[in-house]
Amino acid sequence: MQEKFSKPKKLQSAMEYLMTYGWAILIIAVVLGALFGLGFFNSASLAPKIAAGACQVYRPQGPATTAFINTEGVCNNELPQYAGQFNGATSNIVTPNLYGNTATVTLWMYTKSAATTETAYAYSGGNFLSLSSNCIGFNAYGVSTAGFTNRWIFVATTIITGPYSTTNDILYINGAAQTLGSCGSAPTMLSTGSGSPDTIGSTGTSSVFNGILADVQYYNSTLSANEILVLYQEGIGGVPQALNSLVGWWPLNGNANDYSGNLNNGVPSNMVYTTAWTAAYTPP
Repeated sequence: MQEKFSKPKKLQSAMEYLMTYGWAILIIAVVLGALFGLGFFNSASLAPKIAAGACQVYRPQGPATTAFINTEGVCNNELPQYAGQFNGATSNIVTPNLYGNTATVTLWMYTKSAATTETAYAYSGGNFLSLSSNCIGFNAYGVSTAGFTNRWIFVATTIITGPYSTTNDILYINGAAQTLGSCGSAPTMLSTGSGSPDTIGSTGTSSVFNGILADVQYYNSTLSANEILVLYQEGIGGVPQALNSLVGWWPLNGNANDYSGNLNNGVPSNMVYTTAWTAAYTPP
């Protein structure tokens, strides 16, 4: 008779267990799901972070010199504590004018959308890297932002001023050169305007970026495809490659200072430095 009732008793015990602890298990599952959605288990969230200025370029002979320059500090591509968050309305960082015949700008970008005109970097009064009508590019050429919004991407642009050239003007996303076409209504970059300041996160008074930017680097040369690929592989805490042609380096890790050794510090306006940048970031 005891054998006959053993299974129902086990079933009853299991039901009593679930009724007693089921809510607790459900709550734990919901909490874990929420933490996962917030990126708590992302390796970037758990990794150690470096403070502003932990790595910088040292120029023993002063700003704008190229002899004996090197990096010093914690320069092993560790993740930053902060990134620069722009509000899509009034934010920007104004930097000194860095106009030149050739240039390369690289940055890490998290954009929420590109339905309206936004500018990640404005070059001497024109748009070096802009987003408009769901396109990302420059010189009124670009690629669709499909798949590139609401996630971190590495963007690099190399430009020789003047008319658009498929040879000299190249857009890289995540280390890969893009095939450009006439895309949306991206504003045309100006080839003059050498007296106006550069801006990060807007054109200065309009086209304000809506998202987060980090590790902005400006060179007065055209970096090679291999150098740009290395910068991408270093990740969001990457260190500049071609120090001889590096003009400005703004990690945006808690301030708008220039760590290239050239003293091209930025002046921020209506922006914040956020620690909550890691949720959507996956190291290369």
